[in-house]
Amino acid sequence: MAKRQLLMLGIRASFHTLAAVLVAGVIFTAVFLSRNGMRKETPQSIGVSNVEEGEGSDREFNGTKLLERLRNKRMVYVGDSLNRGQWVSMVCMASSVITNPRMMYFHSNSSNLITFKSLEYNATIDFYWAPLMVESNSDDPTNHRLPERIVRIQSIEKHARHWTESDIIVLNSYLWWLRPHMKTLWGSFEKLNGIYKEVEMVRVYEMALQTMSQWLEVHVNSNLTKLFFMSMSPTHERAEEWRGKTKQNCYGETSLIEKKGYHGKGSDPKMMRVVENVLDELKRRGLNIQMINITQLSEYRKDGHPSIYRKQWEPLKESQVLDPSSYSDCIHWCLPGVPDVWNQLLYAYIVEDHHST
Repeated sequence: MAKRQLLMLGIRASFHTLAAVLVAGVIFTAVFLSRNGMRKETPQSIGVSNVEEGEGSDREFNGTKLLERLRNKRMVYVGDSLNRGQWVSMVCMASSVITNPRMMYFHSNSSNLITFKSLEYNATIDFYWAPLMVESNSDDPTNHRLPERIVRIQSIEKHARHWTESDIIVLNSYLWWLRPHMKTLWGSFEKLNGIYKEVEMVRVYEMALQTMSQWLEVHVNSNLTKLFFMSMSPTHERAEEWRGKTKQNCYGETSLIEKKGYHGKGSDPKMMRVVENVLDELKRRGLNIQMINITQLSEYRKDGHPSIYRKQWEPLKESQVLDPSSYSDCIHWCLPGVPDVWNQLLYAYIVEDHHST
């Protein structure tokens, strides 16, 4: 309790509801880690093709070393709630080595941006909400659950101007695209003369990533900024995929999927290829974005989701808790847990200053 109270002293801002919930989660996890020690998650070698064996993928995480590497720098996670969970994980692990809570703070100005800062190192780790990367009608960080998603496929400046000049940028965009078609807008949300068109999802996804790559090519100095793209995070919403009971999901799962190379239907290989092609083309033009492949190693972790025990957003009603087959969250991840492994892989690149070719 004393540790919790000390940590609270380090929070120096009034938060938007979502940010407050996230910070509460950070504090709880930091207290948990300080009492119980960091739980080691050893990533399986399958699917970790972008981190060579023996090049840091099996090292323990060192928060002091990370903060030293981030001294006087800014690292920002950009994307959806999966990337936000990874941000929370990184903040927990990095802040666990800060003994004086007055030497760190969290801040949100009721916008898409949430900031953690270590004052001793002048190191900033931010999260920026942009679930579809380009501008969309889902850009509000709390009021974004709309029945119809619309993207301005050629517009990214609204978001990118907030993170382009960072020293490290960690991008992701996948979960919010999972629908057959996406309504696409050529024009402005504020004007009535825009052109709307339903476009097949994978094609729209490719167009959005191309808009992102074109922006980065023009606005990012590759000598100063390291770029990373997290591959898609798998879901475990259909237990029959791993020979479980039909109409069940991740609820109650306590063990890993043991089938080598398991691939669930929640992961779309066509989208993975789109990402690879766009990043390869950008690399040929002189700007390298390192994709960190977390998909396969996460596929095995059907036991790693919060299911009905999630703590973010509004709590489940009693009737929903009693119906886990309908209301379990099998998309996001528990902390400590799988996102810690993602960050250990990212940590290897940052601390070792390593880029595979």
